Amino acid sequence: AAARQLGPPGSIRPATLAELATIMDEMPPRYAAMVLLAAWCAPRFGELTELRRRDLTINRGPDGEPVDGTLTITRAVVWPDPDTPVVKIPKSLSRDVAIPPHILGPLLTHLDTYAAPGPDGLLFPAVESGGHMKHGALYKVYRRARKAAGRPDLRWHDLRHTGATLAAQAGATLAELMNRLGHSTVTAALIYQHAAAGRDAEIARRLSNIATNSLAST
Repeated sequence: AAARQLGPPGSIRPATLAELATIMDEMPPRYAAMVLLAAWCAPRFGELTELRRRDLTINRGPDGEPVDGTLTITRAVVWPDPDTPVVKIPKSLSRDVAIPPHILGPLLTHLDTYAAPGPDGLLFPAVESGGHMKHGALYKVYRRARKAAGRPDLRWHDLRHTGATLAAQAGATLAELMNRLGHSTVTAALIYQHAAAGRDAEIARRLSNIATNSLAST
């Protein structure tokens, strides 16, 4: 049921960084990297759960520390019935997504601890079967985590919207947003640019408050 609860992007309230941190803390450790990738790289759930080790590239500097990375998204898993995962290759959604450096360390830890072995090993295998993870299994732990963050309304798909909004606020162009999200039209990407514009208006209001308060104190 969770997979079908997808409202229009403009109708959701993105998670704050504090809320994301709480959700990560409340999720079992094996799911923490899923939250990070969903919120900062914005893959769809079907794309996220089909990721393999070979789809994650992390480069290290001379000191051995991770410096940059790329998530290559070329496939997605769908469930035509509850027991039959089908991997699809939608060319219009294929893309390389640059990974924010601050989540590289946790991703490496996840690779060492929870990902299935070998280049084709799933990054996020199901606990019991080792195959593709289902929405239901994730939501068993995600519901408690989002409630602890004070966001019982935050669907998993809304983490993707959160990532898109953060990218827009960071200055991503329309073309960059389309690539990052795997969109073939500008319609959805424009929503996040509008969200960023709304944030800029809020910043402008806060600047005026600072100026007003400063004048009032002189």
